This record gives sequence, C-alpha cells and structure tokens, in this order.
Amino acid sequence: MPQYLSPSQNHRYLMDNMQQSLAFDGGAVKPWQNKLRRQLSKLVGVPDVERPAIKVRSIWKQEHELGTIEKISFTAEARSDILAYFCTPKDIKPPYPTMICLQGHSTGMHVSIARNQDDETKPFAVEGDRDFGLGAMRHGFAALCIEQRSFGERKEKTQKAISSHGCQDATMQALMLGRTLVGERVFDVDRGIDYLETRGDIDMKRVGVMGNSGGGTVTIYSAALLKRIQFAMPSCAFCTYRDSIMSIYHCADNYIPGILQYAEAADVMGLFAPKPLVVVAGKTDAIFPIKGVRKSFADLKKIYEAAGASENLKLAVGSEGHRFYEDIGWNALLKLLDR
Repeated sequence: MPQYLSPSQNHRYLMDNMQQSLAFDGGAVKPWQNKLRRQLSKLVGVPDVERPAIKVRSIWKQEHELGTIEKISFTAEARSDILAYFCTPKDIKPPYPTMICLQGHSTGMHVSIARNQDDETKPFAVEGDRDFGLGAMRHGFAALCIEQRSFGERKEKTQKAISSHGCQDATMQALMLGRTLVGERVFDVDRGIDYLETRGDIDMKRVGVMGNSGGGTVTIYSAALLKRIQFAMPSCAFCTYRDSIMSIYHCADNYIPGILQYAEAADVMGLFAPKPLVVVAGKTDAIFPIKGVRKSFADLKKIYEAAGASENLKLAVGSEGHRFYEDIGWNALLKLLDR
C-alpha cells in the first residue's frame, strides 16, 4: 500500500477532483461575470473603507529625454500612503492615454524609470525591459508607476522582526484582518485612478494597467475588479493556478483563499472581457510555464469569443524566461487599441 505523506499529494488530489462552481460554462457572459466578480471581490478582500482626500504631495520633478518625471505621494487609506512616479511623454499633448505600471518582486518602482534606488538622479541599466514608465513614454503614453505595498520604499520598516521575504508579514497580517495583500494592492491601483481623475490632463477613457510577475498578478486582479481600467497587459503572471503557484514554492502574496472552489485563472481574467488585453509570457519561464499559459489562454479565448471580442485578445510570447518583452507586448497592445 502506498503512503501519502506529503501535503501536496493531498492538495493535488483535491485539485484534480474539484469543480469550480463559478467557472465559465459557455453561457451568457455578462450575468456570469457579475456573479463571479461579486464572489472574487469577497475572496480578494479589497478594502471596503472610507476614502480620505487624496492629499497629493510633489517630492521632486525632473526633465527627461523622453518627457517629464515627477515623484509624488498621495493617500491610499488611513495610515497608508502611496509613492509613485508620474511620467508625461515629450511632444504629446494632453489629455494623455495613461498606463499604470507595477513592478513585481524587485527593489521597487525606481526600476520603472531606470533610476538608482539610492540616488534617483543617476540612471542604471534595467534588465528584462522592466523600465515600464520609460517604455510607456516611448510609446506616447503617460505613466503612473506605483510603489506596491511591501516593495521598495514601502517595505516593512517599523515591525521589530520581519521575514526575509518582504511580502510574508503583510500577507499574513492582511489575512487576519479579512483582507489579502493582493486586495490592498488592487485598492492602491484604484486610488491611483482616483489621483489621475484629479489631474485634468488624463484621457480617462484610455487608462490601462501593466506589470510583470508580482506586478502582473496585481494587473490581473485589478483588471478583473476595477471597471475604470480600459486595457491591460499582464506579463509572466497569467497561467493556470494548477501549473504555476500550486506547483512550486512561491511568495504568499500570490494566493487568494478559497479561489479554486470557484474559478481558475482564465475565469478571473475573463472578467475583463471584452476590453483589450495582451497576455505576455516567456517561452522558458519556469514560474509560469508556457504549457500552463497556453492552456489558460485557450480557456480565456473561449470567454472572449462568447463576448464577441476575440479580436481584443492577444498572447505575446517572448523567447526567454521570466521578464517583460517591451517590443512584442507594446506592438500587440497598440494594434488592439488602434482597432
């Protein structure tokens, strides 16, 4: 008789025999989206709190060869402020189409503008096309590059003992409060949109979100839950849960309690249909394997087809691993937006 002693053996068995109760069944898209979105909002635990005044503060403003970059802070919720760079492209007149840019597990938002973390006047070479803010400017878009909770300048600083993995403590504490760290990060994206609305120079009908890895994850859930987002480009984050975060050790901030009872990743991303969506993936990405990406994308395509919007969906696969691919990603997105 075989012995099953590893917890993952039991978990894989449960996954193999679990039917997601709110998975897309091929029926009408809108009613299905409404049901799943309500349930997903509960699971993700996006903060349902009174929104204080934005209280924008300018920290510095610099000219760049691609335009202008301003470092700002504004209020998310009580005792939680957001740091961000707002970038405007050179020789483009407002109102600006705008991309909200989210870094993943890295040293922070400074990567989005290719500036040194300790001295933001000094440029540095960014690997894997992760200079999202500059990439947006190169393509004629403004960019709001948000520092996500637990990353960069928003990492834990006051708790006496913290885990070596920067997201662990915040994730566990959020769970105790009926939230998730993903939900709090989605809330920050929503507050970022609130900030954009105060500016007066943004085309609010052309606001999108993008990010790689952990930034791609928040891109997915933001697109699924925030109706003001009009286009999205998650990178190296979209894959079946089974083949990605349920198959390897991964940071706790990727996990949504109970979600596999209701939906797989394609269903979550399907909440964004029929809006323009480019899924970026790496051919040799070991964290989000391409086989699982293609399986999930095929399921997602069925939802877009049912919504009459298959032309608004594109999979862009880069030749390497876990990184962003600016040329193929932006080229695909611009074609969808031009349409």
